[in-house]
Amino acid sequence: MFLISMIIWATALLGAVMTVWALTWAIKRGEFRNLRKGASSIFDAGEPIGRQTDFFPPVRKGVR
Repeated sequence: MFLISMIIWATALLGAVMTVWALTWAIKRGEFRNLRKGASSIFDAGEPIGRQTDFFPPVRKGVR
């Protein structure tokens, strides 16, 4: 039982260390600069910013 609990704690600790490392790496590379530009890069003329073009469940014409 002791071995299992140590494996669980070691895995949690390793996950926390890797998360902090990944965040530090992203900050140093400048991944968090100009977030608005990155957020708008997925839109094009077919789906302009601020207008929803996909719905779930699909909107039927004539039904509200």
